[in-house]
Amino acid sequence: MAKAMILAAGQGTRVRPLTKHTPKPMVPILGKPVMAYLIEHLARYDVKQIMVNVAFMHWKIENYFGDGERWGVELGYSYEGVREQGEVVCKPVGSAGGMRKIQDFGGFFDETFIVLCGDAIIDLDIEAALAEHKAKGALASVVTLDVPRSETKNYGIVVADVDGRVTSFQEKPKPEEAKSTLASTGIYIFEPAVLDLIPPGREFDIGSDLFPLLVEKGLPFFAQNRPFEWIDIGRVADYWAVTQRVLAGEVAQMQVPGREVRPQVWVGLNTSVDWDKVQIEGPVYIGSNVRIEAGAKVVGPTWIGHGSHLRGGCTVERSVLIEHTRIGEGMLVQEMIMSPQYCVDRSGHTSYVGDEVTPLRWGDARA
Repeated sequence: MAKAMILAAGQGTRVRPLTKHTPKPMVPILGKPVMAYLIEHLARYDVKQIMVNVAFMHWKIENYFGDGERWGVELGYSYEGVREQGEVVCKPVGSAGGMRKIQDFGGFFDETFIVLCGDAIIDLDIEAALAEHKAKGALASVVTLDVPRSETKNYGIVVADVDGRVTSFQEKPKPEEAKSTLASTGIYIFEPAVLDLIPPGREFDIGSDLFPLLVEKGLPFFAQNRPFEWIDIGRVADYWAVTQRVLAGEVAQMQVPGREVRPQVWVGLNTSVDWDKVQIEGPVYIGSNVRIEAGAKVVGPTWIGHGSHLRGGCTVERSVLIEHTRIGEGMLVQEMIMSPQYCVDRSGHTSYVGDEVTPLRWGDARA
C-alpha cells in the first residue's frame, strides 16, 4: 500500500479561539482529536507509514500520537521552524515545501503517496482512489467533491475537462465567477517525481503554487470526483455543525463513547448527576467527573466535556462544553461552544470570561 503525509503545520487562524491553545489537528470531536480519525482511516487501508509536518504547538501533536504504535502505524514528524535571536520559532514552509523538506531530509517518498489535511474527517475509499490514480497514469491527483455553487467562495475550485484532466484552478471564487463546483478536499495523491518540481528551502503551497505549475507544464494531473463523507472544519461554525451531526448519529464510524444509560444519553466514569431532578433530552454525552445539579436541563445534541459542572437551574441546549467548563446558576446556554475561558456562538462571535457585555456567567470548573 502507499505511504502518507498529514499536513499539520498550520495555525488554524480561521477557527480561533478553538486553536488558541491547540493545533488545529488536535481540535476534539467526540473527545478525540480530528487527526486521530484520519490515522485510524489510513490504518484501515493498510497505509502504515505516515509522516506529519508540524510547527505551531508541535509538542501537543507529538506527545499525543507518539510513534503511532497505539494505532498500529509508524508515525514520524518533520518540524518546520527557524532560530531567531537564539529562540526557535515555528515557520511553516507551505504544504508542498513541507513535502520537499521531508524528501530532502531522508527520501521518505519512494512510492505513490497520499497527502491529507490534518483538519477534516473523511471516509474516502483510499484503495479505489489509488487505483484510479494509477489507471490514469497520473503524476498528481486531487480528490474533489461537488459543492453547492453558493459555497464556492469557501474552497479551492478545480476546473477539469471531460476526462478529469485539470485545466485550471480558482482560489475561493465568488459564486457568479466560479467555473466549476468541484472543491478540492485537501486530499492528494502524488508520484515521487512531483517533488522535483518543488523548489527546495522556500515556502511553496500545493494549491496555489504546485498545481498551477502542473497545469502550465501540461503534466498528467487529474481530478477525482467520487462521493464520500468529508467533514471539513474550516470555520468555527463548521465545528459546531459537525458536532451536532455526529451526536445525532449522522456520521458513520463515529460512535459516542461512554455507556448509554438511557436512550441517547451516554455517560463517562464517576459522574455526579441528580437523575431524578434534572431534565436531559438526548442525544447528550456527559463526560467523566461531570457534575449536574438539581434543576438543570440539557437538550441535545450536546457534548459535555469531562470535569465540567452545570449549576442548578441552568439550561444547556445544542451546545459543546469543552472539558472543565462551569455554567453558572440559572444561565441559558443555546447553540454555543463553551470553554473555561471563552464562549463562541454558532456564527463565530466570541466572548471571554469577564467581558462586561455578555450576560452569561461561566468559568473554570477546576477552581
